[in-house]
Amino acid sequence: MNWRLINAVLALAVIVSAVAVVSAKHQSRTLFVELREVQQVRDQLDVEWGKLQLEQSTWASHGRIERVARKQLGMVNPRFEEVVVIRYGK
Repeated sequence: MNWRLINAVLALAVIVSAVAVVSAKHQSRTLFVELREVQQVRDQLDVEWGKLQLEQSTWASHGRIERVARKQLGMVNPRFEEVVVIRYGK
């Protein structure tokens, strides 16, 4: 066998392997940066979701609904004589 050919093939294999390692490391770092960015967006969305849930609970509170019903819709509690009880079934 020709030792020069073997050396050339081995040198080429080392170079290809080195390029593959560098490429894999670069891709790993790129994906890690992307992962951190996505995690940051997730955290921001979690904070926004919490704020929206708090806002929803504020808007849906019984006191607020009653105030809006009385003020904007003119609703009042019925008097005792206006209440009709309907029985269903036996």
